Amino acid sequence: MPGRGAMSDSGAELLWLVIRQDDNGNRYRVGRYATQGEAQQIADKLDTHGHKQLYWVERIGQDAR
Repeated sequence: MPGRGAMSDSGAELLWLVIRQDDNGNRYRVGRYATQGEAQQIADKLDTHGHKQLYWVERIGQDAR
């Protein structure tokens, strides 16, 4: 991912991503968030659904897993 942050309509930089990996190893960006805490709350909530997907938080520009 590029090292640039995206801006939201409110002007906040959305530097934190929630990533989902399904049981086939496919990875998808779920959303972009302004803070690590906000992104982690979303990832934790999605993780409680009981599916086999894995969710984690990354900062834009951070090396992917």
